[in-house]
Amino acid sequence: MIRTFGLNNPKKLLAYPDPRRDHIRGTIDAPVKLVEYGDFECTFCGEAYPVVQAVQRELGNNLCFAYRHFPITTVHLHAEHAAEAAEAAGAQGKFWEMYDLLFQNQDALEDEDLASYAEILGLDVDRLMAEILAGAYSGRIRQDFSSGIRSGVNGTPTFFINGIRHDGAWGLEEMLEALTRAAA
Repeated sequence: MIRTFGLNNPKKLLAYPDPRRDHIRGTIDAPVKLVEYGDFECTFCGEAYPVVQAVQRELGNNLCFAYRHFPITTVHLHAEHAAEAAEAAGAQGKFWEMYDLLFQNQDALEDEDLASYAEILGLDVDRLMAEILAGAYSGRIRQDFSSGIRSGVNGTPTFFINGIRHDGAWGLEEMLEALTRAAA
């Protein structure tokens, strides 16, 4: 089912996670689908990261989590390369491992740091760095960004629960309550 944001659509809906293009943790047929538009350099996304981890542990197989890139490059100078690093790691089968390292090390996102993370993960560092520097995944990142804009995203993190934008607080208790309500 495709839901998109439009001027006459006040609920701010978006397309559900698609396993053919989205990075997903959990099963696609879980009763609750959480989509985050995020930026690896965004302080607020860094604060939301452990909340997302906790709700994933709490809800287990009842949650499908998808992460979409929304780098705000006018403020976060390393966000684009960090998103490229995540995609390049994903091309080598380690998106989520790189995702975790990027959020756990938000203050260290220089290209040298990205190469170091690739080495820690056992990736082909030369390939990863070449892809980052060439912008090999910029089209994919732009697609995520554009889909966010169409769905009413104007900052990060922005969450959607079962296709509807979550405009409430995203602390652990608030997110668990909203996700539990969506499951009912």
